Amino acid sequence: MLRQELNASLKEAMKAKDKSAASTIRLILAALKDRDIAARTQGSDEKLSDDQILEVLQKMVRQRREAIEMYAKGGRQDLVDREAREIEIIEGFLPKPLSEAESNDAVREVIDELNASSIKEMGQVMGELKKRYPGRMDFSKASAIVKQALG
Repeated sequence: MLRQELNASLKEAMKAKDKSAASTIRLILAALKDRDIAARTQGSDEKLSDDQILEVLQKMVRQRREAIEMYAKGGRQDLVDREAREIEIIEGFLPKPLSEAESNDAVREVIDELNASSIKEMGQVMGELKKRYPGRMDFSKASAIVKQALG
C-alpha cells in the first residue's frame, strides 16, 4: 500500500537526515490525514485508497508547479529550488506517467470502447480514463484530447 511506502520513506529520510525529503513526506502524510478526517465527518470510516492517494499527490505536484511560476516571477530562486525539490520527492511516489502518444492512444481506445461520438459523452469517457489510469495521466491534458476527438 502506498501509505505504508510513504511511512517507510519518512523513516529512511529521517535516518539519512534528509530534511527536505522528511518535511515533504510529512506534508504528504498530513494532507492524507486531512482527507481521512474529512471522509470520517461524512460518515466513512475507510482510509483513502491508493488511487485517491495518487490524486492527492498529483494535486500537490500541480500546486507546486503553480507556486514555482509565481516565485519565478517574483525573482525568488531559493523558493523555486525548494518547490522543485518537493516535486521531485512527490513524483518519486507516483507511477510512471503516460507519454503524450500513450495518452492519445488511451483516449482513442476508451472512445472506441464506449462508442462515444459527441461531446455529451465526454463525462463518461473522462470517468473511464480516471478509473483506468489513476496517477498516470494528466487529466487536464486528456480532457483537451477528448474534446478534440469528440468535438
